[in-house]
Amino acid sequence: MKKFNEVKELVASLEADADKFYNKANSAAGTRVRKGMQDLKNLAQAIRLEVQDTKNKA
Repeated sequence: MKKFNEVKELVASLEADADKFYNKANSAAGTRVRKGMQDLKNLAQAIRLEVQDTKNKA
């Protein structure tokens, strides 16, 4: 559950940069959003593996 909470925190932290990129055309904010999305992808993969491992042990 800890990693799931990390996902929620990461998405919340990207909200301001996403707003700056989409509504104010701030390209630096777009770079930060892209990096955050890559981190989100990696975290999601880690959660998937953890869930699969726990499921297989049961």
